[in-house]
Amino acid sequence: MKDSKVQIEGQLFREICLWFLIDGAADQERYDRIRSGLESKLDAMARRELYSQSKTAPTEAEREKARRAYLDEIGMPEDWRY
Repeated sequence: MKDSKVQIEGQLFREICLWFLIDGAADQERYDRIRSGLESKLDAMARRELYSQSKTAPTEAEREKARRAYLDEIGMPEDWRY
Protein backbone atom coordinates (compact mmCIF):
# COMPACT_ATOMS: atom_id res chain seq x y z
CA MET A 1 0.00 0.00 0.00
CA LYS A 2 1.38 3.39 -0.93
CA ASP A 3 2.04 6.04 1.66
CA SER A 4 -0.72 8.60 1.48
CA LYS A 5 -2.07 11.54 3.40
CA VAL A 6 -5.09 11.13 5.65
CA GLN A 7 -7.51 13.89 6.58
CA ILE A 8 -9.25 13.95 9.94
CA GLU A 9 -11.86 16.30 11.36
CA GLY A 10 -10.53 19.43 13.01
CA GLN A 11 -12.15 18.58 16.35
CA LEU A 12 -10.43 15.18 16.44
CA PHE A 13 -7.10 16.83 15.60
CA ARG A 14 -7.57 19.32 18.47
CA GLU A 15 -8.40 16.49 20.88
CA ILE A 16 -5.24 14.61 19.87
CA CYS A 17 -3.09 17.74 20.25
CA LEU A 18 -4.52 18.46 23.69
CA TRP A 19 -3.98 14.83 24.68
CA PHE A 20 -0.27 15.04 23.90
CA LEU A 21 0.43 18.68 24.83
CA ILE A 22 -1.49 18.60 28.11
CA ASP A 23 -1.43 15.61 30.43
CA GLY A 24 -4.00 13.63 28.49
CA ALA A 25 -3.55 10.41 30.41
CA ALA A 26 -5.63 11.92 33.22
CA ASP A 27 -8.61 12.65 30.94
CA GLN A 28 -10.49 9.41 30.21
CA GLU A 29 -13.32 11.19 28.35
CA ARG A 30 -10.88 12.78 25.90
CA TYR A 31 -9.17 9.42 25.41
CA ASP A 32 -12.53 7.81 24.62
CA ARG A 33 -13.39 10.55 22.08
CA ILE A 34 -10.00 10.21 20.38
CA ARG A 35 -10.24 6.41 20.27
CA SER A 36 -13.76 6.54 18.84
CA GLY A 37 -12.77 9.13 16.22
CA LEU A 38 -9.71 7.19 15.12
CA GLU A 39 -11.62 3.91 14.93
CA SER A 40 -14.25 5.62 12.80
CA LYS A 41 -11.55 6.98 10.49
CA LEU A 42 -9.89 3.56 10.14
CA ASP A 43 -13.26 2.01 9.27
CA ALA A 44 -13.84 4.66 6.61
CA MET A 45 -10.37 4.08 5.16
CA ALA A 46 -10.99 0.33 4.98
CA ARG A 47 -14.32 0.89 3.20
CA ARG A 48 -12.64 3.24 0.74
CA GLU A 49 -9.92 0.68 0.02
CA LEU A 50 -12.53 -2.02 -0.67
CA TYR A 51 -14.43 0.36 -2.97
CA SER A 52 -11.25 1.21 -4.87
CA GLN A 53 -10.38 -2.46 -5.24
CA SER A 54 -13.88 -3.17 -6.54
CA LYS A 55 -13.19 -0.74 -9.39
CA THR A 56 -9.50 -1.32 -10.12
CA ALA A 57 -8.59 -4.94 -9.25
CA PRO A 58 -6.80 -6.70 -12.12
CA THR A 59 -9.32 -9.50 -12.57
CA GLU A 60 -13.11 -9.60 -12.67
CA ALA A 61 -13.16 -12.17 -9.84
CA GLU A 62 -11.09 -9.90 -7.58
CA ARG A 63 -13.30 -6.92 -8.42
CA GLU A 64 -16.43 -8.92 -7.60
CA LYS A 65 -14.95 -10.17 -4.32
CA ALA A 66 -14.05 -6.60 -3.29
CA ARG A 67 -17.48 -5.33 -4.38
CA ARG A 68 -19.24 -7.91 -2.22
CA ALA A 69 -16.96 -7.17 0.74
CA TYR A 70 -17.65 -3.44 0.36
CA LEU A 71 -21.41 -3.94 0.20
CA ASP A 72 -21.26 -6.22 3.25
CA GLU A 73 -19.21 -3.62 5.10
CA ILE A 74 -21.68 -0.79 4.46
CA GLY A 75 -24.61 -3.02 5.33
CA MET A 76 -26.30 -3.17 1.92
CA PRO A 77 -29.06 -5.85 2.03
CA GLU A 78 -28.58 -8.77 -0.38
CA ASP A 79 -31.90 -8.13 -2.12
CA TRP A 80 -30.90 -4.54 -3.01
CA ARG A 81 -27.72 -5.56 -4.81
CA TYR A 82 -27.36 -6.06 -8.51
